[in-house]
Amino acid sequence: MAQLKSGFTAELKVVGREGSRWVLEGDEDPIMMNVSDADEALQEGDDVQVFLYTNRRGQLTATMRMPNMTSETFGWARVIRVDDREGVYVDIGSSFEVLVNRADMPRIRSLWPQVDDALYMTLRTDLGGNIFGRLATEEKVQEQLIEAPTSLHNQNVKARAYRLLPVGSFMLSVPENYRIFIHNSQQEKEPRLGQEVDVRIIGIRDDGTLNGSLLPRKEERLGDDAETVFRYLTEVGGRMPFTDKSTPEEIKEMFDLSKAAFKRALGKLMKEGKIVQNDGWTSLK
Repeated sequence: MAQLKSGFTAELKVVGREGSRWVLEGDEDPIMMNVSDADEALQEGDDVQVFLYTNRRGQLTATMRMPNMTSETFGWARVIRVDDREGVYVDIGSSFEVLVNRADMPRIRSLWPQVDDALYMTLRTDLGGNIFGRLATEEKVQEQLIEAPTSLHNQNVKARAYRLLPVGSFMLSVPENYRIFIHNSQQEKEPRLGQEVDVRIIGIRDDGTLNGSLLPRKEERLGDDAETVFRYLTEVGGRMPFTDKSTPEEIKEMFDLSKAAFKRALGKLMKEGKIVQNDGWTSLK
């Protein structure tokens, strides 16, 4: 039997029961497992697959509630609590929560994950066997790459950010874990670490990784821009001193749109018969 260590799985024999705990065969000393962490059908003499961790008393302990990752594997952990001083506490799918240290968090506080975001991570232990979370590195993600099908081009997928850099965001699709890179020119704002977003696939690379965008499609942007202009017209009484002849500076200040986008929005609204332009004014029809 390999040495039993916190953060790893093992197959152990059930040798007895003491009150509310099962007794499992260990290296030298027996390993205890709470009855609440075991299957109801468990019996003495069974061989069981367990996850090992160090409890608050420093004792190696077992659970049959397998986590989403171990010290040898990676998986997603849901954020359950955020502490500005310590870091982020996550649910690994087992019997206890795990801390991901604040040193592993983005330098910009607004990019920290929030409750119900999820982190792609593994487990590590300190000298005492206490378990903490460690975010997946780019090297480890590269080792686990899953080649994406070409049919994903121009499709939308759900994905979460696992690495944030000034050049852009690195993401993994869920649940498939296809690697997606989103250049900063393809996002209106940077996503949080672990935030789930809709990504449009705009390119498939030779190695099977993906390029994505968080910007809406042109037709979707046009609809949003037209809605912005129409809503403004409605709020100001149905008439505004802005037309397709207005200056780019005026349009940017009032609508936060480029002149080209503003003209496309006006064109859409006119085609739909919702507005007219006369003498330097745009009015609801």
